[in-house]
Amino acid sequence: MDLRKIKSLIDLVSESDISELEITENEGKVRIVKAQAGLSASQMHSLAAMQALQLQGPPAMPGMPAAQISQQAAHESAQLLSLDANAGEAKLMGHTVKSPMVGTFYRASQPGADPFVQIGSKVSEHDVLCLIEAMKLLNEIEAGQAGTVTQILVENGQPVEYGQPLFVIE
Repeated sequence: MDLRKIKSLIDLVSESDISELEITENEGKVRIVKAQAGLSASQMHSLAAMQALQLQGPPAMPGMPAAQISQQAAHESAQLLSLDANAGEAKLMGHTVKSPMVGTFYRASQPGADPFVQIGSKVSEHDVLCLIEAMKLLNEIEAGQAGTVTQILVENGQPVEYGQPLFVIE
């Protein structure tokens, strides 16, 4: 989908009463959501993160009944965000590892290799969690704190922004 088409779709959504539009064309997919009045930028990011988690669905775990997987996914989603009454905005629970740069997120050292970490992996402060490719250079991202990986917030191969949450470690 070309940039002019996306811009015209954004204009269409902003000028109409439509609050959300999703278009799938060939291999591309675009989702445009109109910002709701009164929400701060951090609340919009938190809302987008929760929607992304809901789209991913519960993790596949061999030998675990579907009902237990759904219950575990609901529990993990509830733990992910807590409302800070004083600040009035959502925050991630635990130590959040954020992207130190703009680039492409990779969970493994090369295609087909095992990921550096999974949900539930125990990590130490200097363990590598992922790679971020920026300007054809692969940068290792370390945990920064010992603990257990409880959330992986980005899909393999997706672009990331500076300061975007990547992992949650408790």
